[in-house]
Amino acid sequence: MIDKLHYISQQPQNGTHAGAIKAALDAGCKWVQLRVKDQPEDIILQYAIEAVKLCEGYGARLIVNDHPEIAKKAGAHGLHLGLQDMPIQQARQIVGPDMIIGGTANTFAHVNQRVTEGADYIGLGPYRFTTTKQKLSPILGLDGYRDIMDQMRLANMSIPVIAIGGIVPAYIPLIIQSGVYGVALSGAITHATNARQVVSELYHHLNQPSFNEA
Repeated sequence: MIDKLHYISQQPQNGTHAGAIKAALDAGCKWVQLRVKDQPEDIILQYAIEAVKLCEGYGARLIVNDHPEIAKKAGAHGLHLGLQDMPIQQARQIVGPDMIIGGTANTFAHVNQRVTEGADYIGLGPYRFTTTKQKLSPILGLDGYRDIMDQMRLANMSIPVIAIGGIVPAYIPLIIQSGVYGVALSGAITHATNARQVVSELYHHLNQPSFNEA
């Protein structure tokens, strides 16, 4: 089961990825994506091993961004691949048939590609400008989400779609009404004054009966 709230790890200015992940878990997050850029693979593997242990202690799932070999070695629950990363079919040969694999998309053509590749969920974005990602794809906004979700309905696609990219809690009710399944956040949780309250409010919006996945 894909959770409706994904926390994308972010190293605070005066902290570590592990510390940020633990804080998110303390706040109630159940799905964490370890996203580490510009670090050697042996360092990322150590982060992943530590993050898997943390998540298991909270009954949460750890997804590794970009690195199938690391996801497998660390015993992660899943893998997330960007549009410029290894094809999902190739990654599946590395991680095996049971690991969750998500894929990034920015257009309906990308969504169709991900479905064909056998993705378990799609990270669709960016919703708006975000400083946490380099080489940002074209911004979708609400109209972009509505258009792509409409095309998916016409094509009878039911894969879970997670909105991502510059999302803050105030936007979520409208974003969910576009038909997406869930949302991914980073800074809105990492830098929250009261992260537990933020996560609780997020789940409240995401679990409204009228906001069931399409």
